[in-house]
Amino acid sequence: MDSTHTAGLRAGNAVDGHTAAAPFLAGRTALITGAASGIGRSCAVAFAAAGARVYVVDRAADAAKAVAEEVGGTALAVDLSDPVAVDGLPEDADIVVNNAGLQHVAPIHDFPPERFQLIQRVMVEAPFRIIRRTLPHMYEREWGRIINISSVHGLRASPFKSAYVAAKHALEGLSKVAALEGAPHGVTSNCINPGYVRTPLVEDQIAAQARAHGIPVQDVVEQVMLERSAIKRLIEPDEVAQAALWLCSAHSGYITGTSLPLDGGWTAH
Repeated sequence: MDSTHTAGLRAGNAVDGHTAAAPFLAGRTALITGAASGIGRSCAVAFAAAGARVYVVDRAADAAKAVAEEVGGTALAVDLSDPVAVDGLPEDADIVVNNAGLQHVAPIHDFPPERFQLIQRVMVEAPFRIIRRTLPHMYEREWGRIINISSVHGLRASPFKSAYVAAKHALEGLSKVAALEGAPHGVTSNCINPGYVRTPLVEDQIAAQARAHGIPVQDVVEQVMLERSAIKRLIEPDEVAQAALWLCSAHSGYITGTSLPLDGGWTAH
């Protein structure tokens, strides 16, 4: 989608002789982290098409700028491991999508403590700081949506991922507290819990998983990533983005404090 098309969607321009209805997020502002690629990029495209003004937050400045230009948004190059930088993000978001993440695969006894700490800063502390910063604006408007891109690993554990599993479990708890506090103010907070998504993060994991499990790279997706999933395919970023968009719709306002598994049946076991 180019920025001209997006702008047309926002404005409700005439299409084929008919005036399009105003997009349902017109007048709303969304702040999306990790928005330069993968799930975050798909969310930026989907939310912009629905009428939202989008802050494209990512440490990859050039990629964030490209996405922002594509959707008519604003690029913000921020390292989420830097608390000062996080505290400088805009306060006026009506919708927050905490999506940014990173991974490290190693047994606990070999896991670098500094890597563990970094993952908690990016995936727990940064979402806390962003929510803390934007809630007053949401409360003032009596409407807000906090969407935390968690993982099936926020509900289940896997070996060799102590930092990632710990961070996602912590994000689940943070999301529930935000839901309880935000409910009287028209603010909902939910987690989305995908299984393995076809993103650069997952692609980077394949070689690491092969080393950790001692199996060939080509066997990782089938034998490790999809072993517990009933649906034997990776989920696509657009599918996650559409679930996030639905949580902002008029028909989901009673949903809060919950976790929405998009895991292909993984947690049905």
